Amino acid sequence: MRSGRLGRSLGLDLLGARICSFDCLYCEVGPTDALTTAKKPYVPAARLLDELSGFAASGPAPCDVVTLGGLGEPCLNTEMDRIIEGTREILPGVPVAVLTNSSLLSEAAVRRRLALADVVLPSMDTLVHAEFAALNRPHPDVSLDAIRQGLLDFRSEFSGRIFLETLIVAGINDTEANLALLADFCRQLRPDRVDVVTMTRPGAYASAVAASPETLERFRSALGADALPAQAGHGPAALRSRSCETPCRVGSPDDVAARVAASLGRRPQTIHQLSIALGLSEDDISRTVDSLVREKKIQARAELDHVFYQG
Repeated sequence: MRSGRLGRSLGLDLLGARICSFDCLYCEVGPTDALTTAKKPYVPAARLLDELSGFAASGPAPCDVVTLGGLGEPCLNTEMDRIIEGTREILPGVPVAVLTNSSLLSEAAVRRRLALADVVLPSMDTLVHAEFAALNRPHPDVSLDAIRQGLLDFRSEFSGRIFLETLIVAGINDTEANLALLADFCRQLRPDRVDVVTMTRPGAYASAVAASPETLERFRSALGADALPAQAGHGPAALRSRSCETPCRVGSPDDVAARVAASLGRRPQTIHQLSIALGLSEDDISRTVDSLVREKKIQARAELDHVFYQG
């Protein structure tokens, strides 16, 4: 799958279900099913690495990065360190990145596991407590002050790159109070890059509304953010370890349909987003989704001024 920040990314799901310490309004994979801070091997390292070995042996197109994430918070998986080390053995020379909502970085053990990655992409949407509660809807044991300090502690311990992401939702965390606090925080954290984005897919809850381009530009300017288009997921690749220009094999219609259905099972997407994610032409994607809609295997819905398809 192509990532706006990382190029061609091979994603590994460390949860296997919507298990998270947050239940964010904007989450594109839907509402959290298990709101928890309990840490355990949700997807065991041995099983995941066995699947990765099989995939690597199939001769896939080269990727720029392996990204650990999934349907929830990957730092909940206590075998993340083994997964990172095993990934490097299976795909030598490919950097490992981790997506995290930052909620567990107050714990030293979590920071030690995470520090094995090459790139960490933590989120910090707001430092205003009321906005944090309304937008990120955290588990009761999660503290915003602890998240802030945990990120600063991680910065001092981590030798890799940090790409901080702030996602703005209209009417919630687009305030001047939040902007001032985030600007001060970025000066202390010194991330390698800052990405200010908004929703490009339907969120978990209808109250999540995309921020305007003007709001995004205001935050980007104040936070020293990298130049990105007004919507997330279409920015320039920030990490290039090897060429990602090799096009994906189109395969049979059944193969394309299976790939499209699997991708839509993870999150709603437009035809354009599917084309970018799967490396297929929009014509191929359009024919496939039309067929899947007729067969009632996926649904189409209009939202955010686009037509989104979902499993």
